[in-house]
Order: sequence, then structure tokens, then C-alpha cells
Amino acid sequence: MSMLNQQELENLRHLIGAHDTGAQKLETYAKQCQDPEIRQMFQQSAQRARQTKQQLMQFLN
Repeated sequence: MSMLNQQELENLRHLIGAHDTGAQKLETYAKQCQDPEIRQMFQQSAQRARQTKQQLMQFLN
């Protein structure tokens, strides 16, 4: 795999941070939600955000 340039590295860090923040917010929303179906939707979305974050972090190795 080729080396990332500075701009690509900064963009990657931004995306990782955004997915991390999104996952945290979605988990908070899920905890506050009364409707089980909507809670599950938030939880699944949070899980996908965490998975994407992990995939993006692999580019840093």
C-alpha cells in the first residue's frame, strides 16, 4: 500500500473522528429512546459507524 500524503491523512483523521462522534451520539439517542424499534435502529446505526471507523483506521497501519 502506498503512503498517504498529508492531505489524505488529515481527511482520514477527520472521517474517523466524525464516525466516532456519530456513533457516540447515536448510542446516546438509543438510550433516550422509548420506542424499541427506533432504539434498535439507533443502535444498529451506531454499530455501523463503529465498524466504518475501524475500517478507516486500518489505513493508518
